[in-house]
Amino acid sequence: MKTAIVILNWNGATLLERFLPSVVKLSKSAQIYVADNGSTDHSKETVVELFPNVKWIQLDKNYGFVGYNKALENLEEDLFCLLNSDIEVTEGWLEPIELLFERQEEIAIAQPKILDYKDKTRFEYAGAAGGYLDFFAYPYCRGRVFQYLEEDKGQYDDSRQVFWATGACMFVRSSVFKSLGGFDSSYFAHQEEIDLCWRANNQGYQVYYIGSSQVYHLGGSTLSNMNPKKTFLNFRNSLFNILKNLPLLHALVIVLSRLILDGVAGIVFLLQGKAKHTLAIIKAHFSFYYHAKSIYKKRINSKSKPHYYRHFSIVYSYFVLGKEKFSDLTKL
Repeated sequence: MKTAIVILNWNGATLLERFLPSVVKLSKSAQIYVADNGSTDHSKETVVELFPNVKWIQLDKNYGFVGYNKALENLEEDLFCLLNSDIEVTEGWLEPIELLFERQEEIAIAQPKILDYKDKTRFEYAGAAGGYLDFFAYPYCRGRVFQYLEEDKGQYDDSRQVFWATGACMFVRSSVFKSLGGFDSSYFAHQEEIDLCWRANNQGYQVYYIGSSQVYHLGGSTLSNMNPKKTFLNFRNSLFNILKNLPLLHALVIVLSRLILDGVAGIVFLLQGKAKHTLAIIKAHFSFYYHAKSIYKKRINSKSKPHYYRHFSIVYSYFVLGKEKFSDLTKL
């Protein structure tokens, strides 16, 4: 099995210089590529000068995260690793994942353990120990819910099926990625990896978390959690996911529920003095309704029952039961 590690870059010369050395040193079995989203800094010069064995893929403009679609279309490797430019990998990170894909053909997508580069004792926001959706299709991870991040005490050193894998470090079979049409260009950024995993699940594939593989993620290099644009994209694209991937009646019920719950989230932001985030949620819903027709046309009929969620709400579990009991639920 041949592996391609593809790092999507946009004006990230400093990050490449900082994090690419570990990838080059500890990924001898893979071919490494940097796919550039139309950068205007010295990214190319940095890669050519410091990392001559890394191949450069030049895109004509900034396509956001879905730039991966163009970057991967002509690659011939069997397994793609989509890797953020702000990730430090560790010794032996690649082998357990490659072995898993070789042995289990039903697995289409996987991720390693994601820890925080700034505090390597804790899980990192983007992906942590594998992702799920709750009853209302809000995403969360083992090891992370909202802004609460667990300390890594070996509680998630297992390997198990999850619902979604993080785009910060996502492994995907090239054949599956191409058969699913890659990431949805309607999203630009945020939650497109959840949509891809959801579509893979609906087609009968499996998504896995491999705790024996470990990387460290800096996070916030593109948009921080404090950026209202990120709030807009997360809320809108989550609604896209629901309409695209659930049976229609079920989707309508969840969207109506989210209208109320997202409204509550907007009120909370307002009470916290974050009016721009409240406005971002309102804009997200209007954008969703505006694009609903085109998103509806992308639905793929699936006869499989939608076992997409854990049978609880993360909002209720976290704020009513408390974060410790919620943490217990994620270990089930």
